[in-house]
Amino acid sequence: MPQPRLHASHAARQAAYRKRQEGTRRSELQAKGLPPLPAMAALPGTIRWRQATSQAAGLLAAVVDEMEAYFDDRSETWQESERGEAHQERVDAVREIVEALEDIWS
Repeated sequence: MPQPRLHASHAARQAAYRKRQEGTRRSELQAKGLPPLPAMAALPGTIRWRQATSQAAGLLAAVVDEMEAYFDDRSETWQESERGEAHQERVDAVREIVEALEDIWS
């Protein structure tokens, strides 16, 4: 016995599939603690670029927070070692990138 149709047409079925896929991607990003991806393809250049750099700065700021938490969770001996100092230099470099991205449009 054939199954009843869920969608009126093939186009409706494809639209439902795309919607499910988008929901899955969004939930995966949320589970990882990442902000949602911007839907900015139709925006003019400057607005789209400002949005993209804002998203990049937000992601890098989250990276800085995670790196600082990692550093703080390590022992004082590790923090003072060469590896700890190298890690702190990387944190400072990423922080400078975030500040530079924020300064571009201000």
